[in-house]
Amino acid sequence: MTSVFSVPGAHDSHRRRVEIHEDAATKENPPFRDLTVLLISEDEEEAFRIRHLLPVPFVQSMVWHRNAGDAGPFLAVCRGPMCVLVGRSSTGARPAETARRLRRSAPHAAVVVLADAASVELCGAIRLALRRRHMETAMATREANALIARDSLTLERGLLPTPALRGDDFSAASRYEPGRAHALLSGDFYDVVQIEDSSVHVILGDVSGHGAAEAALAVQLRVAWRTAVLCGKTQLEQLGLLERILIAERPDGDTYATVISLVFPSGGTAVRAVSAGHPGLLLRRAGEFRWVEPRTGAALGLFPGQPDWSETELELFPLDRVVVFTDGLFEGKTEPSARLGEDGLLRLATHYSHLPSQEFVDALVGGVAAMAAPFGGLADDVAVLHLGWNPPTSPLGP
Repeated sequence: MTSVFSVPGAHDSHRRRVEIHEDAATKENPPFRDLTVLLISEDEEEAFRIRHLLPVPFVQSMVWHRNAGDAGPFLAVCRGPMCVLVGRSSTGARPAETARRLRRSAPHAAVVVLADAASVELCGAIRLALRRRHMETAMATREANALIARDSLTLERGLLPTPALRGDDFSAASRYEPGRAHALLSGDFYDVVQIEDSSVHVILGDVSGHGAAEAALAVQLRVAWRTAVLCGKTQLEQLGLLERILIAERPDGDTYATVISLVFPSGGTAVRAVSAGHPGLLLRRAGEFRWVEPRTGAALGLFPGQPDWSETELELFPLDRVVVFTDGLFEGKTEPSARLGEDGLLRLATHYSHLPSQEFVDALVGGVAAMAAPFGGLADDVAVLHLGWNPPTSPLGP
């Protein structure tokens, strides 16, 4: 928006000089602090009058150019608070059109168009123009921030895992809770892929740390793992690849990741587990839970080039389910000086053992969060997977 100010005639210029002390002009008007006044006018008499109408501190910072072209280099480098006064042009250029061009080339500046009419107080016109410019800038900033937030949300949603199952013979219920406020991604990651031979491959991991850099690394590891699975790599080869990527991409040399890899061969009688420093898992059988600790090796990135991971095969009965999770599920405080721990998680899981898969996962995470709420809530990211083969459907229907 452009303000219009009426300049007094030459006979008024000396006696209407605005004598304002620096404190009154700047300290009581925050928009005036560090203000630069740029006058664009080809009329020397007009420039003389404006200098006598400006408060004393503004006269000291006033810059005068005869036309907008001459002022271009100055506008390009000046980024502080600025008010541009547009005066007369001997070439016949309309001040309003000059003001519009200035607003495009210097959107950060307030613009006041000068006109020959009855005298008004110039300081007030500058103040009004600056406030309007401030409001316009604030609104544009809010709109830009909202657009960035929407784009970031869309990007994060696109990076969340989507289980790639080839049919309805396998069930994968999940819950993913980033510890960072207003975020969809965290350093925890998981993925589920069923390949051509119908076997189901699962990864669940936890990158140390809680920032955006760790969340980005977690996405890289998840995508790399899925690629390795689709390329036919074994579980041990997959973990070796993930460690190499982690070392190359981690934000600092102390970053590591715990990981558990599972393969459910078709037939549903076993699951193969490979753990790299990851917590154990829960085996759900006939309405009861038990804690299972597969053989574990070092977390990824702790001892590069010294893999010590191995496979553990667990027998599965029909309708057995496997629950894997990150340590954020059981490390939150539930008492002033105690955490939930593995035993507490096992008791809570047993309490909800009557619930079907997704309801069970939601209740488990909700129960942990409710117990931790009086003591600061969940302090870490949480990821949970509830996995298992579905009973075969009769070809004749139920």
